[in-house]
Amino acid sequence: TSSHPLGTDEQGRDMLTRLLWGGRMTLLAGLTPVLVGFVLGTGLGVLAGYVGGLTNTLIMRTMDVFYAFPAVLLAIAISGSLGPGLWNTLISLSVVFVPRVVRVAESATVQVKSLEFVAAARASGSGVWPIMRHHLLANVLGPVLVFSSTQVALSIILAAGLSFLGLGVPPPAAQWGLMLNTLRGSIRSE
Repeated sequence: TSSHPLGTDEQGRDMLTRLLWGGRMTLLAGLTPVLVGFVLGTGLGVLAGYVGGLTNTLIMRTMDVFYAFPAVLLAIAISGSLGPGLWNTLISLSVVFVPRVVRVAESATVQVKSLEFVAAARASGSGVWPIMRHHLLANVLGPVLVFSSTQVALSIILAAGLSFLGLGVPPPAAQWGLMLNTLRGSIRSE
């Protein structure tokens, strides 16, 4: 009908309204973990890449442990242990994205730290933190930002998947994965 262009769900709620309203929650669950991963991952990656040695080994091997698990499996395991809810979904997805960003940031930092301007800053007496903040971070942010922006779609899919499995936002909230789960009984195969 014209009053409900996409129809209604089993409780009579307008699906178009729920789809639009659920996009808000889905985008929050998609953007926040990537933003947290960007901030924490960039900081840890630049630190590991510039300092090197034992610091690099500790940070990168810890990230490798998380990176060894497939993203979906890690998100399900963490969400399953924390329980359902928006905050737990955000935490579990943030844990998934931090190691990915750390690897990109560390790799870019190792490349940039061998350039002449970093050696000149070191020779002029700049300390570790000023070099990391002013010289390395400015040159590492580009690749890390591009990589992080590609991860938003994966984050949205993972958040919807967690909600579909009942590990995300609890009902009656409108979230795309939860909406798919509640309506899967209505799908007919002929």
